[in-house]
Amino acid sequence: MPDTRRTSYADLFRTPEFSPLFLSSSANIAAQTVSGLALATLVFRATGSPLLSALSMFGPALAQVLGATLFLSGADRLAPRTTLAALSLAFAAATAALALPGLPVWAMLAIVLAEGLIASLGGGVRWGLLTEILTKDRYLTGRSLFNMMSGLMQIAGYAAGGVLVTLLSPRLCLLLAAGLYATAAALALRLTRRPPRATGRPSVRATWHANGLLWSARSRRHVLLALWIPNGLVVGCESLYVSYDPRAAGTLFACAALGMFAGDVTVGRLLPARLRPRFGVPLLVLLAAPYLVLFLRPPLPLTAALVALASVGFGASLVQQERLVALTPDELSGHVLGLHSAGMLTLQGLSATLAGTVAQFTSPATAMTVMAAGSLTATLALTAASRRGATDGGLLPRRWRGRPEDHPGDPGRPGLRVRGRRARRRLTG
Repeated sequence: MPDTRRTSYADLFRTPEFSPLFLSSSANIAAQTVSGLALATLVFRATGSPLLSALSMFGPALAQVLGATLFLSGADRLAPRTTLAALSLAFAAATAALALPGLPVWAMLAIVLAEGLIASLGGGVRWGLLTEILTKDRYLTGRSLFNMMSGLMQIAGYAAGGVLVTLLSPRLCLLLAAGLYATAAALALRLTRRPPRATGRPSVRATWHANGLLWSARSRRHVLLALWIPNGLVVGCESLYVSYDPRAAGTLFACAALGMFAGDVTVGRLLPARLRPRFGVPLLVLLAAPYLVLFLRPPLPLTAALVALASVGFGASLVQQERLVALTPDELSGHVLGLHSAGMLTLQGLSATLAGTVAQFTSPATAMTVMAAGSLTATLALTAASRRGATDGGLLPRRWRGRPEDHPGDPGRPGLRVRGRRARRRLTG
């Protein structure tokens, strides 16, 4: 039974500013889905390479780590309305450029890597704004709805994109995606003008300082790694759908999105709050286990069912994000969620590269099994490490214990409120 004490999805749409943020994000996801499938198909037709096909679809994520290192302080220091609209317009222009006839493959890859670089800022701005629109206790419900929307947009986008790529052409699909990005920019302009959450100018120094502060707490470090590694390795499996079965890739992507939707509904609405933490690890195991049998090349209906079942495991990210928000001070909420998004997408890009390389020398089916085994190994290793660190709470590095003033913002530590002004000055540079 759903937890009736929590906010309903209908309540969220009655919250000011939630609807334009939700609709703008929906248009962005639809554009990413259509453009990714179209570009991967275009590159695979031109080269016949599983590696290049995977890189074209998931390569932008490789640039996320550079963006998170250089620009992420802007997630809390830039006006969210203007930043979201500008990022969507930049994606519209870049996607339209990908549709140019005669554009060589190396130029396509350069454009998508540039897209990944600027996208590293988008996640932090969007999710940080969501923590302002919704209170922390409503964040999981809101993020659950966003994830469900992402699943539905991917189902529709991959299904429609697969048909359009076959009946029309990949380049026309890229132009359609550019139009969707422009629509997302127009919707973002309906948001209210808000000041940045933190003072000071964005800078590389401020980004490095905040990254170090967030990474220094063992509990946050474990949560971030659990959000990045098992998830990323399984996305490496997904990056091979086009080369695994070019004619059924859209079907497999749609089934994966359907499974992710089911997982988000289950975690976001059906599981009571007291039970959610217990399902984090089992869901991560479910995320990888079904892919272990794909080296046997089962029939397409069974493969589609296994893909859908595995994607239910993506619901684990909601459990982990709820804990991450609880462990982070408000003035760094956008930064930590941007760090989560950038790290996750970077691992996805690296995993797509690794999966494509393994598939190049073996087969896509074998590579999927290898990546799934790696995801399970990472889950077990992170779980063991987290339990070892649970005895001291994992909130502070050993050298800082007893000195709460050196680690502002960690919950449950005495003395933080007394030193709040000093902490804020250091956080905002």
